[in-house]
Amino acid sequence: MKTAVIVFPGSNCDRDVQVALRQSSGSEPMMVWHGEASLPDADLIVVPGGFSYGDYLRSGAMAAQSSVIKDVVAKAKKGVPVLGICNGFQVLTECGLLPGVLMRNANLKFVCKDVYLRTEAADTPFTQGYEPGQVIRIPIAHHDGNYFTDPDTLARLRDEDRVAFRYVDKDGKSGKEGGNGANPNGSLDDIAGVLNETRTVLGLMPHPERLADEDLGGDDGRPMFDGLLKALG
Repeated sequence: MKTAVIVFPGSNCDRDVQVALRQSSGSEPMMVWHGEASLPDADLIVVPGGFSYGDYLRSGAMAAQSSVIKDVVAKAKKGVPVLGICNGFQVLTECGLLPGVLMRNANLKFVCKDVYLRTEAADTPFTQGYEPGQVIRIPIAHHDGNYFTDPDTLARLRDEDRVAFRYVDKDGKSGKEGGNGANPNGSLDDIAGVLNETRTVLGLMPHPERLADEDLGGDDGRPMFDGLLKALG
């Protein structure tokens, strides 16, 4: 499986993703600098976490205008799978590959901790390593992770099973289901990750690459990368 990781000034999880992809695929990911006008052929494109362009103007807004992202959009529209993690999720909403926006956290503070997620859509290349309803522990580290969209789009996301993950407590209950402290950022409908209409683009605020090896304290993130290898390899 050929993979490409986009690297921006301010990216800070590009190497973590590189290690996770190498670990699962056995091959070296291509690290593509933001200044490139086009991407090499790849089976998977990852837009990693960090603070692209220092989060000036709005998180992900400047990165979304870069030449390399224009090619990411073009390739995504041709069906190449794209995974956006944290800042990458913000970039994917800013460039129009995913609906909605990521606003300031409800408490207006940066949040860095492990959270629990419930797998809502397990029939995608990104999530097939998990069981439907499976609860996993994944780290978050963001200031602008409060997902929001209009009521019609939210209804469509629900109806089309495009909410990939929701924030839950350790017992698997979301905030609206009575989960205690389940939602770390005020995200609408406890949404942690969403899919595009063709289920080939995933935006996810938590960082699976940061918990993809037991040496890191757990490996709940590894099935995402192993599942991608199985689906795309």
